[in-house]
Amino acid sequence: MPTLAAGRDAQALHRAATPDFFGWLEHTRSAGGCTRPIRLTGTLTAVETDTGRVLEQRHTDELPDRTLYKACGNRRAAQCPDCAWVYAGDAFQVVRCGLTGGKTVPATVATHPVVFATFTAPSFGPVHHRHIPRHTCADRRRCDCRPAPCHARRTAGTCPHGQPAACFARHDSDDPQLGRPLCLDCYDHDHQVVWNAFSGELWRRTKQAIERHLTALCRQRGIGHVQVATDTGRIRRVPPVRVSHGKVAEMQRRGAVHFHALLRLDGVDPHDRHALVPPPAGMTVDDLDAAVHAAARQITLTTPPHPDRPHGWPITWGEQIDVRHIGTSDGDMTDGKVAAYLAKYATKSTEATGHCSTRLTADTIDAYADPEGDHLARLIDACWRLGRPTHHHTTPKATPADERQGDLDTEPNAYAGLRRWAHMLGYGGHFLTKARRYSVTFGLLRDTRATYRRAEEGTADTVTVGSLTFTGSGWLTDGDALLANTAAAQHRERRRIGREELAHEAWSGVAA
Repeated sequence: MPTLAAGRDAQALHRAATPDFFGWLEHTRSAGGCTRPIRLTGTLTAVETDTGRVLEQRHTDELPDRTLYKACGNRRAAQCPDCAWVYAGDAFQVVRCGLTGGKTVPATVATHPVVFATFTAPSFGPVHHRHIPRHTCADRRRCDCRPAPCHARRTAGTCPHGQPAACFARHDSDDPQLGRPLCLDCYDHDHQVVWNAFSGELWRRTKQAIERHLTALCRQRGIGHVQVATDTGRIRRVPPVRVSHGKVAEMQRRGAVHFHALLRLDGVDPHDRHALVPPPAGMTVDDLDAAVHAAARQITLTTPPHPDRPHGWPITWGEQIDVRHIGTSDGDMTDGKVAAYLAKYATKSTEATGHCSTRLTADTIDAYADPEGDHLARLIDACWRLGRPTHHHTTPKATPADERQGDLDTEPNAYAGLRRWAHMLGYGGHFLTKARRYSVTFGLLRDTRATYRRAEEGTADTVTVGSLTFTGSGWLTDGDALLANTAAAQHRERRRIGREELAHEAWSGVAA
């Protein structure tokens, strides 16, 4: 380690001693904090937007390092903290605008009924957990309340495999046992990874059921359908209400996903079907709350047949369905706190489980999967085993060695995605999704940021057209990475201090 550090420092000193160091630092500023920036080569053409006249044309050979650096854009904080920081900021704006308006979203959405719902996975077997029956702390982020015993029982017996069926420990928040099954052999690892794979379909049907429940409620109250004109000019009758959502998937420590969803109740404008209008009078947040609970209890599905499970697996929500109302006043569930909460989890993945890897292949699966291993190894093994190529007829169960060498190019099946997403423990969905009408898009935020930077640099009347090819990823040396990342960290810190100073000045003005 000392040798590596000495080599990195020597590289950084060598770079800093070059005559064009500050030019290089400015050149890499857009990707300064990126862990593995994309390196591009080719031509850059500056074109006047009004006339299309070519103002300037440069080749990347004229740039420092003869390459153009671009941030990787990875949303995962464990992979690239700087890009994840930018993504979290955009996610905050996307979620917040759907609650309060702004950035092309009308401010009237703040008056629409909104609930914050949490949908959890069912139990696949008892796991070690930390439960605090009653909080007495002032700040949950620094909670020091004493937890209850993990799995207390009056008669502490054993499971069929001889493992204790009780746990009287009061686990700390960083206890590595949290999320691990009391008995690995009793735990249904197959069912959990299949639930992860089909949880997206369960959510889709649940949202449809919420809208059906609200539509039926409107019919009972005499609120009829609305006639709207489609883009082709045809007239359609549509329900008078619709639900727009912003949703984040969170991976629990046991390796099962659960969803946090903001559900906003909107109305329908007969003159403009794309407009965001309040729901009909009489439709309240309590109606939306009741619709979520009714749909969560009602919706269940069964997966297609599998050679290991001819009747499929049942896919339902867990018993813990939490629905809270959102308010904009000071309290636990304000729009700002909810937006920050969802933005934080949008940059996470499987880190909470202790597993973090790239996509697995037949060459790398043996390093992570083990049918007799720990909890994570068995989950990954279940993904690879259940996702093996199958045919319409039932085939004998293959051995683990045969299953891992299965051909991925044979006939696809409903469970084939389990192998593709084995590194995600079976979950292949996006970690942040939203309805089309809920809020602004990430693309709009990126375009707005690019337009602002062009105006800041005095190039608002020009656009740069690149004809570039990929040449690699990562910094050329560890010393370059140290210098670029240090400069980016200092820039972020200055921005943070600036925001705090502005907030302090605003608060001082109000207090005065």
